[in-house]
Amino acid sequence: MRVNCVGAIISDRFGRLLLIKRGRPPSAGLWSLPGGRVEAGESDAEAVRREIFEETGLRVAVGELAGTVERPGPGGVVYVIRDYLAVAADGSSPTPGDDAADARWFTRAQAVRLPLSPGLADALTEWGILDQPSNEVRQTNK
Repeated sequence: MRVNCVGAIISDRFGRLLLIKRGRPPSAGLWSLPGGRVEAGESDAEAVRREIFEETGLRVAVGELAGTVERPGPGGVVYVIRDYLAVAADGSSPTPGDDAADARWFTRAQAVRLPLSPGLADALTEWGILDQPSNEVRQTNK
């Protein structure tokens, strides 16, 4: 079974990213993008606005699709997650709610050093949101 979900790559006026610390599985204790399931009859933009408000208390303007990922879930479920660019209203401070244990703004340099949910750093790097960590160690075979 495939489950449609949305997430948001939210920036503030300083260019920082909003991440939430997951309070429940999957990825409990790891940092991730806020988001969740699309409800019946809901557009992606409506779902993004609702989920972001539930998880962070922020109101956002939803922009273009950044990318789509698929993640396995329990019992053979596949979560199809469409992540959108979004901008928070000026002066807004996030407050964790719903399944978020914490919600904070991070610079992009800080974000790459956090314990992120599986695949998040790769997706954000592929979509041009994050740079590859400068301290990345590459092994070579000689």
